[in-house]
Amino acid sequence: MSVDPPVSRVCADGTLLRVLTYGGGRRLGPTIVFLHEGLGSIGQWKHFPDNLARATGCSALVYERQGHGGSDPLTSKRKPDFMESEAEHVLPELLNSLGLDKVFLYGHSDGGSIALLFAARFPARTLGVVAEAAHVFVEEESLSGVRATVERFEASDMKNRLSVYHGNNTETMFHGWADIWLSPEFRDWSISPEILGNIRAPVLAIQGAEDQYGTPEQLRRIEAGVGERARTLLIPNCSHVPHIQACETVIEAARNFIADARS
Repeated sequence: MSVDPPVSRVCADGTLLRVLTYGGGRRLGPTIVFLHEGLGSIGQWKHFPDNLARATGCSALVYERQGHGGSDPLTSKRKPDFMESEAEHVLPELLNSLGLDKVFLYGHSDGGSIALLFAARFPARTLGVVAEAAHVFVEEESLSGVRATVERFEASDMKNRLSVYHGNNTETMFHGWADIWLSPEFRDWSISPEILGNIRAPVLAIQGAEDQYGTPEQLRRIEAGVGERARTLLIPNCSHVPHIQACETVIEAARNFIADARS
């Protein structure tokens, strides 16, 4: 009989966050921390975190940022440094609360950017980073993709579909993401080459060739900033969610990457 993985709520930076773990003490490998996209939640990862963790012999930790899923709701508008704040304050406090020191990070979209920022700020705590569809600067393609998503949210059943995962957080979660991305003060946001150069762990940067939120220039800048520790993977016929749209390719690439980093 299968047993559902434990879900808990953990306080980090004054906020209660919903957390799910796979594996725990039953697996000998380190923990992979999964960081969701700008509209993401635990449920939207589907089975991917557990499948990758099983493939690597690791445990998995998946959590929802403030305003998402079952975590505390947002109480104010997001600021342009919301990803830096998550990487420098919330995530390390969460790991401390759970007794985790060194971890692998798997981040998707905004979560990929947060993973890179954490790795740059806390190199001694980072075993490796898989950055999927991450942003290191704001492109016009990024803004066009957000605008199209706003139109879809207003004109389709997208709100109802997101509410399955976010419940009462849905409206504020969506606008918290869209409003900051489309704000004038966010237009010049970036992760500089100097910050990327502080990353000491190996990095695997993955992107779909048809990503509606960014171009392969994101991969090129990550590779240039991180240097020889970086690998990149551009997946053809794939858009913004490679871990679902090209799952087997992503699992294989991430499994090999984590195995190499552990050895």
